[in-house]
Amino acid sequence: MSETLTNCLLFLRERRSIHLLCQHLLSERGEVSQQVLAQEIVNTYKEMNLERRLAFYEMLCREFSPDEAAIRSAAASYVRTPSPKSLAALSAAVESPRRELFRRVNTAAGGTETLIALREHLLELSPQGMHFEALDADLEHLFRSWFNCGFLRLKRITRDTSPLILEKLIRYESVHKINGWPDLRRRLEQDRWCFAFFHPALPVEPIIFVEVAATAGETGDVESLLDVHAPMLAPEKADTAIFYSISNCLKGLRGILFGNFLIRQVMAEIAAEFSNITTFSTLSPLPRFSQVLRDTRNEDGLTPARLSRLLADYATSLTEASGRAEPVEALFLLLEEPLAHRDVLAGPLRRLALAYLTRARQNGKLSDPVATFHLSNGAHLERINVFGNLRSYGLETSFGVMASYRYVASEVEENHELFVRDGHVRVTKSLCLENAIVSAAWNDTQQTRQRNREYHPSNVIR
Repeated sequence: MSETLTNCLLFLRERRSIHLLCQHLLSERGEVSQQVLAQEIVNTYKEMNLERRLAFYEMLCREFSPDEAAIRSAAASYVRTPSPKSLAALSAAVESPRRELFRRVNTAAGGTETLIALREHLLELSPQGMHFEALDADLEHLFRSWFNCGFLRLKRITRDTSPLILEKLIRYESVHKINGWPDLRRRLEQDRWCFAFFHPALPVEPIIFVEVAATAGETGDVESLLDVHAPMLAPEKADTAIFYSISNCLKGLRGILFGNFLIRQVMAEIAAEFSNITTFSTLSPLPRFSQVLRDTRNEDGLTPARLSRLLADYATSLTEASGRAEPVEALFLLLEEPLAHRDVLAGPLRRLALAYLTRARQNGKLSDPVATFHLSNGAHLERINVFGNLRSYGLETSFGVMASYRYVASEVEENHELFVRDGHVRVTKSLCLENAIVSAAWNDTQQTRQRNREYHPSNVIR
């Protein structure tokens, strides 16, 4: 390190000025000097408390935003003389200096982790009304480039994997909690697989991981997959691979899509090793089902009128079991103890879950994020599994209901296009009739048109 740079760092440390550190980092041209300054910024950020972080974010938004005058000038120049040169000048003017600052911070040891942590801190502030949208947008833009699938490496997690990584699986599992080492070891047996994406800058930090079970036939009961004492099946005797959990690990990478690439690569890995496995399916949660069912004020959701029509076929059994005269009121009363009324609730829950997965929307999108993920990834809805998860969290979030989505290589592209382009949710043939009933009940004034659309061959998997 040069004497000038050393003296500069000593001065900045005495002033404790993160602002000046950032300014100097952007002005330096030498790689060594950049890395030294970047490291100082990383170290300084790690020591910050919440108050200092807030001041830092405000400074980044205030001092390192694009120059509006430069943008207007470059835009006017492009309008007068459209050319690659004037377009490049406009692009350079629009990009905030923050992005280059973050690129240089990323060269420090621990730079990537620090920037991910910075964005996680920003996301935690959003619900509190502290919004730094421009700052977040810059980080998300960079992460989409840095963490695209070309940089990610797929690795299988086994019992021989580093204990440090195995401990992180226990911590990051977000669908079905891993209850200690015996539970984890069972999930890594010969009939279970775990695959994760890793990034070269984060060699011991899984980005996302998926858990898969080898089974003989499909199952709608998640307990058979999670039971630590479940009998093992030789993979060569299996015909089905069930994806039962997928977990994003780093909150600072929210909104960066990895799961679609992960599932497709894992399918290819399993198919290449086990030709006997020909069915690829999921056993998926409905994380917002109980919430959406209770929120009857959402006009794009399960309104009281829609609930009444959807429950019409079950009105008698619901009212008799509850002692209430109105079916919707009866349903909610019985749902207070769903396991005590399994026989009565099975049919209504199956229909309501189908309506929730295929029709209910929030802000123009399907209410269920898991359904959106699998359907946009090219799967089709295969089955509704009533009381498929009787663990406490399954009963709390979805009254125990789970869904199965199936991936068929020959139809993935078409399913993807139908969902992304037109919003069509493709269902298996066994759900066709129930889907038509749901469609008619969803909008009673358009029964015929909706029923015809649901029976259209493009919407049904045969």
